Amino acid sequence: MAATLADAPPLSAYAFGDAGLDRSDALRGDAVALQALWPAARVLLLDAAGRAAADAGGGPWQATGAALRPEAGDGVVFLGLEADGQAWFAMPADEAAAPQWLDLRRAAGEWPSTVAAAFAYARGMLHWQARSRYCGACGAAVEFRRGGFVGHCPACGTDHYPRVDPAVIVAVGDGARLLLGRQPGWAPGRWSVLAGFVEPGETPEQAVVREVHEETGVRVRHCRYLAAQPWPFPGSLMLGYIAVAGPDLPRTDGELEDARWFTREEVGQALARGEDASTGPILPGPLSIARALIEYWYATAQAG
Repeated sequence: MAATLADAPPLSAYAFGDAGLDRSDALRGDAVALQALWPAARVLLLDAAGRAAADAGGGPWQATGAALRPEAGDGVVFLGLEADGQAWFAMPADEAAAPQWLDLRRAAGEWPSTVAAAFAYARGMLHWQARSRYCGACGAAVEFRRGGFVGHCPACGTDHYPRVDPAVIVAVGDGARLLLGRQPGWAPGRWSVLAGFVEPGETPEQAVVREVHEETGVRVRHCRYLAAQPWPFPGSLMLGYIAVAGPDLPRTDGELEDARWFTREEVGQALARGEDASTGPILPGPLSIARALIEYWYATAQAG
């Protein structure tokens, strides 16, 4: 018997979902207040590759505004306040600024979830700033204002805002089977749910239907939103869906290397097996919402 959606557990934890900060939008335009917060603020440092500053033991680097000296301004982003009023900022730094640098995927697996999420938030903002230094309307250099959240062009007056790219990621089932795909270049045995960017003039639900059909030829009959994950590589927002489709025979058009239906038994074995591909597929790890969607599908799919 199929489980009902009411019986389904919440999605399992995944990375980058909650930085634990009040983003304090009202403070962004108050340069005097930001300057007063700066000396005691915790400042997250990221290098040009978007890696997070770590101490010699591999933990988050504890930097303060007073030790870093620059005033909050260009190249600095005000992230927000903790519940106790502690201010958090972020800024780019060179490799000499910290003992070592960690890729955010590794940091997310080793650090407290709120700290890793704050670094992901910082990475997205600094990536946007680094690629938005010139006005797209007239080509003049921009000035970053409002705590780093607005790129203002003094030449033509245009304001530029942080870019977030919405994408859908979907666990597609036909009742007893789950549709998974493989991209070229993935490690042998690696499979995952389908995903793709939302196009202009398109709702996320329309994107689910289009992407699944484009990549596999399978037609989604209906879908339902479950949860979202900020994905800072470099600046996506993954909108997680569960969908019902099939039982079409999957085919690929070149974007995917392969696509196929996996039975509930095969999915359960893969969830339990981990990274061993010798007897079946390897599924995404716990950092990605992809894993949470697969686990949710498994909990609600028909047994047998």
